Amino acid sequence: DTLLDMILLVSEMAELKAKPKGPAQGVVIEGRLDRSRGSTATLLVQDGVLNTGDAILVGHTHGKIRAMFDYQGREIQRAGPSMPVVVIGLRDVPEAGDMFEVMPNEREARARAEERAEATQQAETQRVGGLTLEQIYQQAQEGAVQSLNLILKADVQGSLEPIKNSLDKLDVGDLKVKFIHEGVGNVSESDVMLAVASQAIVLGFNVGVEPSAQRLAEAEDVSIRTYDVIYRLIEDVQNALTGMLAPEYVEVERGKAIVRETFNIPRVGKIAGSQVTDGKALRNAMVRVRRGAEVLHTGRVSSLKRFTEDVREVSTGMECGVGIEGFDDVQPEDILEFYTREEK
Repeated sequence: DTLLDMILLVSEMAELKAKPKGPAQGVVIEGRLDRSRGSTATLLVQDGVLNTGDAILVGHTHGKIRAMFDYQGREIQRAGPSMPVVVIGLRDVPEAGDMFEVMPNEREARARAEERAEATQQAETQRVGGLTLEQIYQQAQEGAVQSLNLILKADVQGSLEPIKNSLDKLDVGDLKVKFIHEGVGNVSESDVMLAVASQAIVLGFNVGVEPSAQRLAEAEDVSIRTYDVIYRLIEDVQNALTGMLAPEYVEVERGKAIVRETFNIPRVGKIAGSQVTDGKALRNAMVRVRRGAEVLHTGRVSSLKRFTEDVREVSTGMECGVGIEGFDDVQPEDILEFYTREEK
């Protein structure tokens, strides 16, 4: 109560006011990629009125507001000053702290966003420096490098700041951490291309790596590391900077399959009748079950059959029956991603 009283007092004495009319502008509080809604953002309106259907420019992205929700999740049509709202309809996930403004139309919003993105990309690709985590300590000791360039990807915008703050606090002599780019979503081919241009390392938190990005990284010798616990990410970077990095276990994508139908086998469980669409299905591999953008389960392949015979692998275009250890909720149209973990 005291805090609220002081806020009211300061706003009254400083005559802090907002414009209650006209096109809205404000700031992004949070951005995330929702599997059913797409790119969503929590916006705080600072001036004007935000309406459903408005074309908006948000940082380096844009969109047309298809729907808007208040803090209780109720759909609303307009929002005035000081009102936080969740909006859907943006082309990409914005960053926390980005400013937004309503534009006359979607075409102008897109043109402005593309100009900003192009300017940022040119600035990023001009940056150089950085090495793989395995090389950084040795070359730093030789004085050949003063910074570790990083590209950071996370599942939600709110995860980026604590990771950045923790890495910024690492103190290893004159060696500093430098962020080339950070964003929300899986590690993509464009992230790897940027890492090649800037000689950076790609770190992912609670995200996957797109197959095309993995292939490009292997071809260009770009280091991609993914984590699901923040302190392990921080610890790995700390150990790299001090020359104590342990061997890395990396995921090697082996193949994909789409589930066509399912069968219940007595004393065995549910079997996914699938068709291999890319690479190979392997009996001794790990498998990730995707439904749309969501990962439902990660586990081992318990059985792999071609008709009634047990097989070690099934190639692209062929059909097979896949048993998944500890998972019986597989459904038609689910995607099975086969991979192995290897020490690097």
